[in-house]
Amino acid sequence: MTLTPARTATPRLALVLTAATLMVATNLHGAVSAHADESPGVPPGTEASASAPVEVDPNDPDLKLPEGATLAEPKVLDIKQVVEDQSGDERREDTNADVKFALQAEVLFSKDSAKLSAESKARISAIAREIKTQNATKIRVFGFTDNLGSSAHGDVLSRKRADAVQNVLDKELTDSNVTYEVRGYGEQYPIADNATESGRKKNRRVEVSFPRSAS
Repeated sequence: MTLTPARTATPRLALVLTAATLMVATNLHGAVSAHADESPGVPPGTEASASAPVEVDPNDPDLKLPEGATLAEPKVLDIKQVVEDQSGDERREDTNADVKFALQAEVLFSKDSAKLSAESKARISAIAREIKTQNATKIRVFGFTDNLGSSAHGDVLSRKRADAVQNVLDKELTDSNVTYEVRGYGEQYPIADNATESGRKKNRRVEVSFPRSAS
């Protein structure tokens, strides 16, 4: 039996080594190219615009006051803070000058009634305590209704409800210097859309407002 020398072993080995070498080189190149760039980058969407900014002509006559004109005196704008309880039954508005409470009619009266419930008197007493804290002597009590029913009936009902709230305040505030302005506006001055029940509910309300103390 004659044995044939394995002459092809060396070329195959060389080919395998060459392929392995190429794979290692490729992996090393990939590792180098994946190195993180630690230099500062620009977040997406914050790149500088390619267009130049708008030029402003300082001599443009539209940017100058007319001859003889002066700027108005600086003033502090009135800031309003509104807080409403989770149920929406009571709302408080604070500005630099006034405090206003708006109580929904449902928490004060029965339907189409001006007789206060026991719970409602506790709410009004809380407002009286705030009036004392602010040392206020001029109290405004305004009643409002939704637009259901006749306008005349709404005017009368809203005034009766305002009178009922004012009577409780008068018993709580024993200061003889306190004066009241009481009015019934009926369906005038809605604060919500009367087209929905949720809106009408907000419009049926009694508002108590008074100046806040200077301190």
